Amino acid sequence: MYQDSAEALARLPAAAAASLAHSRVGLERETLRVDPRGYIADTPHPAGLGSALTHPYITTDFSEALLEFITPPFMDSRETLDFLDLLHRFTYRHLGEELLWPASMPCMVRGDASVPIADYGRSNVGRMKHVYRQGLSHRYGRIMQAIAGIHFNYSLPQEFWEALYPDLHYRELQDAISARYFGCVRNFLRYGWLVSYLFGGSPVICKSFLPAGAEGFKALDQGTWYLPYATSLRMSDIGYKNNAQDNLNISYDSIDTYIESLTRAIHSHHPPYAEIGVQVDGEHRQLNANILQIENEFYSFIRPKQITRSGERPTLALARRGVSYVEMRALDINPFAPAGVFLEQLQFLEGLLLFCTLQPSANISVQEQQCLNHNQSQVACCGRDPKLELELHGRRSTLKDHARAILAAMQPVMGLLDKARGCTAYSKALAVQSSAVENPDELLSARILQQLQQHDIPFFRFAMDLSKQHREFFLNAPLSDRQLRMFTAEAQRSHRQQQTIEDSDQISFEEYLQRYFAQDHSAREQL
Repeated sequence: MYQDSAEALARLPAAAAASLAHSRVGLERETLRVDPRGYIADTPHPAGLGSALTHPYITTDFSEALLEFITPPFMDSRETLDFLDLLHRFTYRHLGEELLWPASMPCMVRGDASVPIADYGRSNVGRMKHVYRQGLSHRYGRIMQAIAGIHFNYSLPQEFWEALYPDLHYRELQDAISARYFGCVRNFLRYGWLVSYLFGGSPVICKSFLPAGAEGFKALDQGTWYLPYATSLRMSDIGYKNNAQDNLNISYDSIDTYIESLTRAIHSHHPPYAEIGVQVDGEHRQLNANILQIENEFYSFIRPKQITRSGERPTLALARRGVSYVEMRALDINPFAPAGVFLEQLQFLEGLLLFCTLQPSANISVQEQQCLNHNQSQVACCGRDPKLELELHGRRSTLKDHARAILAAMQPVMGLLDKARGCTAYSKALAVQSSAVENPDELLSARILQQLQQHDIPFFRFAMDLSKQHREFFLNAPLSDRQLRMFTAEAQRSHRQQQTIEDSDQISFEEYLQRYFAQDHSAREQL
């Protein structure tokens, strides 16, 4: 089923193998601000954190209460996690009595109205971000958008690609890089259910999130629904979903087919969304009435990415400059980790994405994609069922057998990362997950359920207690004077930048939108 990894790695140029120490990892961690009672905060984004529109590290996602911490990409996952830790420490200086919710699934939800939509000011770009979120609100409801996760951004260094393709130059090299990243994406679509299985941290939900329950759900207590074998309800049908996207058939065959199919969805009129209205009584309800308002509305648990420039559409950035990294979006928040994730998890994910990059990767047919979607759905809702079977590469077997085969094939890749970085951390991270496959009680989802059942506490109390513990953890280790000055200066700079943007707008919002959507994909930059 898998190419012999040891044999494949033996053929990897020595310079490429050594350059893996320069791979980069970045994180985007979402977390809800909640008041001391555990309700979603209805306060504005704290001014001391800077402008949510322009701050490079601290912003908001869908909701004004849904913070998003963004790290720069670092060559060592430890540095990435350390920077994320600093962002939490700085943030807690400006939260007063509010807490950061430690789980992916929210609690104490009082209907859609309790989830405030993020505000980004009066500039055209700020208004566009807000209207886009209004559209999400009308299309899917606000409660779904209050779910939080962690995005894992991964890129291989330029010297890796140059060693792998020594005879290619400029555009040819970038085309080869993009093709290889798309191979990584396709393989992750095949194997990404492992992330939900191993690191799924949402086996339960608060009854306020889904008051009427759903088929198969059982009451753990008066305030908690659960599925006995669930791993990641965030990634299940009750989490992120968009029924209008079920038949989009976004192609991952190549960068060109991906851009073409995604662009087609952005321009495809959808009558049910037209019924919402684009402008009603002079107010925008959504950016347009198409299946996707913009690229970001497409829900995929991995994306090929290129850094966008001001006002540039993501697909245009890809068309011009190719893929520069992949964004893996399948990771639940680990409620036991103060910053939402542990280093060992990051090291495993780095190895998994490298494995996906190095393995052969055939194109995915529509039939295979349906099978992969079913695998992901089954693992999310009942991954710990010992009888669960998945179909992969045309072979149907138990989840455990498939997981064993993938982890065994990853061993040489983890050894390669250990050698490149002069450590044994990657092989150890793999060993921990191999043990969890053999002993499912060690899985994160199982440990969460064990805590709830052994201590006879509802999900809400479990999460609130952890929120308070994490708050004390960060407040008891304050920033150094230098770190405090750095983050304070960044916050102040972001406010000035937002003001500059607002003062410099010279066109109407309607014209701004028209120009944004009229951007042409035909131009390709020379590297």
